[in-house]
Amino acid sequence: MKLISCVIRPERLPAVKEALFRAGVTGITITRASGHGGERDTVTVRRGTKLLLQFHEKVKIEMACSEPFVEPTISAIVTAAHTGAVGDGKIFVQPLDRVVRIRTGERDNAALTPVTADNVQRQALMAERELELVGKD
Repeated sequence: MKLISCVIRPERLPAVKEALFRAGVTGITITRASGHGGERDTVTVRRGTKLLLQFHEKVKIEMACSEPFVEPTISAIVTAAHTGAVGDGKIFVQPLDRVVRIRTGERDNAALTPVTADNVQRQALMAERELELVGKD
């Protein structure tokens, strides 16, 4: 089991999320972040005052994956997040010693049971339809 974390450009989030869902990875956590890596500092003017912006807006995505999902997850992120410019981001892969699903008490790989993107998208579509029907009443 691995914990995969990546830091990407915010505008690449929809493409990365879609690529992860296609790869069968749906259990993700997304956090807004600010960071400084290889990108240059930028100077902006606000209210007549020059400001030096050293940190850039980023998105951090974290997901726990069983071994068969590690490489497809990395490939999905690299393909979807790549722009070719400095600041595309980084992927970090760390070992996970233990995972426990709080609701059921399942442990390790059983707690990482994958839900395919098709099921997630089907459930989201059904929920949208239900909301449309409620709105028509």
